[in-house]
Amino acid sequence: MINKRPITNLEVLNEAYCYAKPSGFSRGMRVEIGDAVMLFISGTASIDENGQSIHLEDFRKQTERVYYNIKKLLESEGASWSDVVKTTVYIKEIDKYYDEFNKIRIQFFNDEGVEPYPASVGVQAVLCRPELLIEMDALAIINKIKV
Repeated sequence: MINKRPITNLEVLNEAYCYAKPSGFSRGMRVEIGDAVMLFISGTASIDENGQSIHLEDFRKQTERVYYNIKKLLESEGASWSDVVKTTVYIKEIDKYYDEFNKIRIQFFNDEGVEPYPASVGVQAVLCRPELLIEMDALAIINKIKV
């Protein structure tokens, strides 16, 4: 039997109020298969608890907020960045920002004690809001017993 339910953390990341209602997606999805729990985190950007884009025109701060938002979504389910096995990173201008992104990512993973690093894909993309420079989704796997 597979159980699933949406996940969120309204303290740091709220509904994107400017989207049509219903928005048609969950911030994340918790899927239980046997003793395994998979956490699918939707594309997450530099959005605050009021659904507003923040750190406009600051790639570093937007990236840091993306990692923070995902961290808090993971924590709401008893997981951490060490449980993440895959990310997909969408960067508005990959040629301009990828080197900086990689430095921020390595520093964040080192600060969080993530080892080994998750599998990752980097893609240049037009993002859902023109002011956003980066968006990321993630997949984490934990044992049901952990939560």
